[in-house]
Amino acid sequence: MNKSKLLIIVSFFSIYIIWGSTYVLNKISVSEIPPLLLASIRFGVAGILIMIIAKLLKQSLKITKKQFINTLIAGFLFLVYGNGVFVWALKYVDTGFAALLASTQPLFVLFLLRLIDGKRMQRKSIIGVVLGIIGMYLLVSQKEIATSEGMVLGIFMILTCVLSWSYGSVFVSKANLPKNFFVSTGYQMITGSFLLFFWSLIFKEDMTTLFNISYKVKVSMVLLVLFGSIVAFTAFNYLLKVISPEKVATSAYVNPIIALLLGWYFLDEQLTNQSIIASIVLLTGVYFITSRKRVSKNKAITKPK
Repeated sequence: MNKSKLLIIVSFFSIYIIWGSTYVLNKISVSEIPPLLLASIRFGVAGILIMIIAKLLKQSLKITKKQFINTLIAGFLFLVYGNGVFVWALKYVDTGFAALLASTQPLFVLFLLRLIDGKRMQRKSIIGVVLGIIGMYLLVSQKEIATSEGMVLGIFMILTCVLSWSYGSVFVSKANLPKNFFVSTGYQMITGSFLLFFWSLIFKEDMTTLFNISYKVKVSMVLLVLFGSIVAFTAFNYLLKVISPEKVATSAYVNPIIALLLGWYFLDEQLTNQSIIASIVLLTGVYFITSRKRVSKNKAITKPK
């Protein structure tokens, strides 16, 4: 096995398993730290560490004006809205449930590629979209949701976060960014961190909570920074440049399974029968979308995110 194939396999493992665990880690952390502040600290620390690693690897940190603007846009789409608002929504939505909603990402990517590049939907894609819509309906139409305070708003905001992340994936696949993935990721995280901190101040989040966090939250934060941010997000940026956006989006049907298991084990979260059926229908739809045949090279995006 050559080096690039091994790197791709390791990167997929990172976005599959590590990102699946971040739902639980964020849920634990947001119980004591305001969400935007949490995300700002997480990505700020991770961004600085990544830049130090890049410098130690003797990578150039130079960035053009165009590249900086693109990293600012990517940082906003992925980290400020896609992650910061998502973490806020976890105050109202269970981790497994949130992960299942996030699994609709391939569906969003498919629609965006259709709108932006005019890519025609194949039969498998259409089946996948139909199943995805049915699965989403089953998931959000439960009585428990209508009666839970903040649940409907949380679900809506999560879906807008998925749209933001999906558009970010398509944007990065075409954008002019620093060639080195550490440098690109570092700039995205640092700019995203500043934006998150700004919005944290605007929304008057309580910064004093940082002085009274539990050991459990401290461990969660360290894991989020080292693995969820540095390892997994760098792997994600790498894959977006060497693999198509649809393939990278397959993490959307592995992450929920990891999140469901960890949420059940560590947080005692329960799933209703309807949620289990909905998740099967939804993930089957995602499978159909991501397993369809590739169209000819000139019609497909072969170099993504």
